[in-house]
Amino acid sequence: MADKEAKLTHNEVIKAENSSLAGSIAATLADGAVDVFSKDDQQFLKFHGIYQQDDRDVRKQGKHFMFMIRGTNPGGVLSPDLYLTYDRLSDECGNQTLRITSRQSFQFHGVVKSGLGALMRGINDALATTLAACGDVNRNVMAPPTPTRNGLATRVLEDSKLVAAALLPRTKAYHQIWVEGVKLKLDDSDFEDPLYGKTYLPRKFKVGFATPPHNDTDVLTNCLGFVAIEENGELAGYNLTAGGGMGMTHNNAKTYPRVADVIGFFTPEHIEAVAKAVLTVHRDFGDRTDRKHARLKYVLAERGVEWFRGELEQRVGIRLEESKPFVFDQQGDMFGWHEAADGSWFLGLHVLSGRVQGELKTALRDIVKQHRPEVRLTPSQNILLCGVAETDKDKINSILSENGLAVDETGQGTVLERASMACPALPTCGLALAESERYIPEFLGLVDNLLDDAGLGGEEIIVRMTGCPNGCARPYMAELGIVGKSPDKYAVYLGGNVSGTRLARLYNQTVPATEMADQLRPLLERYARNRHEGERFGDFCAREVWPEIEVAI
Repeated sequence: MADKEAKLTHNEVIKAENSSLAGSIAATLADGAVDVFSKDDQQFLKFHGIYQQDDRDVRKQGKHFMFMIRGTNPGGVLSPDLYLTYDRLSDECGNQTLRITSRQSFQFHGVVKSGLGALMRGINDALATTLAACGDVNRNVMAPPTPTRNGLATRVLEDSKLVAAALLPRTKAYHQIWVEGVKLKLDDSDFEDPLYGKTYLPRKFKVGFATPPHNDTDVLTNCLGFVAIEENGELAGYNLTAGGGMGMTHNNAKTYPRVADVIGFFTPEHIEAVAKAVLTVHRDFGDRTDRKHARLKYVLAERGVEWFRGELEQRVGIRLEESKPFVFDQQGDMFGWHEAADGSWFLGLHVLSGRVQGELKTALRDIVKQHRPEVRLTPSQNILLCGVAETDKDKINSILSENGLAVDETGQGTVLERASMACPALPTCGLALAESERYIPEFLGLVDNLLDDAGLGGEEIIVRMTGCPNGCARPYMAELGIVGKSPDKYAVYLGGNVSGTRLARLYNQTVPATEMADQLRPLLERYARNRHEGERFGDFCAREVWPEIEVAI
């Protein structure tokens, strides 16, 4: 537990003073003379799924304030009506785009304060929410989005929804502000959340589900993970993982990315109790004096797995069994048409950096209006259209073709693009140190050219890029991770693997974008010369480059 003599962070103080998370949000919302919220209210807004931002491209002319709003969509599943609502609201209240997050939800960008209320009401009218999409609470719960050829995927998805509901904060302020819109000041001094308490968590909390051998959710990067164990086509239970996380701070040794530990196995009826117990361990033992050191991963790293298992078993009232054998061997999404277990079809569509805009946005709107597929967002920022009748496939293909879009995998971006991820970064994210979404097309083109020059054209490398070290696009698990350090300069990480079980290692702390080709060319040429038969780039780096990194350190 954090030192009781140490000073609590400011966030801890304001949460204790206003535990309903209402702040003065309602009063500021009603005040047409101001376009920003106070610094304290900006922290409360995060719990409501809202980030106050400004357009960093125009800061020299003065700050242009706007908001990013993130939906809460467990497992990335949206009904046709909800998708169409999001599509409409992004046009009416945002910047005419939707952004798929790396946690299977949608973000609205470019929303000004006068449009904030209408957007939030529109989402709630569609029986959806943005509550707990951000803030010191459990975030959007991830689950495998791809329909499988047995019933296991359906059961796992239902369990993800169960956990999401169980870990949702109970404050009434969200509904009173964004739906009722009546009281400007709430009487909330006595409110205490039954699960989170008055001060919620020390920092954010992330949950993911995975079904081996596919690790499409990067489950080991989550604070809490559930690895489904299948026996005879049925769910036998879950291996529990805990203590993963990506966020770090450059040049701060107290912070680091971490792969989760496998804690043990339990049967499915205990899942809600286990989820709550892991969360409350974080609540009670996380560091509330240093937000950079406040994630559950540091509790695991510093107290150990045995301590954690004992604490967890005491809270749940069961003994965890030994973990069951499992193997992850792949990540990534399925593109093009595929048949599901129930005889319906689903279509995988690549979305570069998750940005739904232009012809793709038009085509998706028409498809969903006319054919009513379920829309699923993937952890790699792509889209699945599910539950499609075989007789509708050609009609959907025609809509895509009319908008200049391909159906077959080979027509949906390059090999590198389909294996890449990037965070939004500039100009909207206040934490960005460098470009990401706007830089990655150029960067991937550069890598493609280098691969061609090395005789490796068409080789897949998992590339992930972020504009800062917080790691939203999970760059520290990539075969090639690029992390913003300062304007136009990046740290380079090498050696993650295709199964999502191994952290990449820092290769170069600061590489200017203008020197990226010179940095990567010798590596890729060496890979072409020295790789083993079928060896991927990440495995090659771990085998041959990592020993040199260790010597240099």
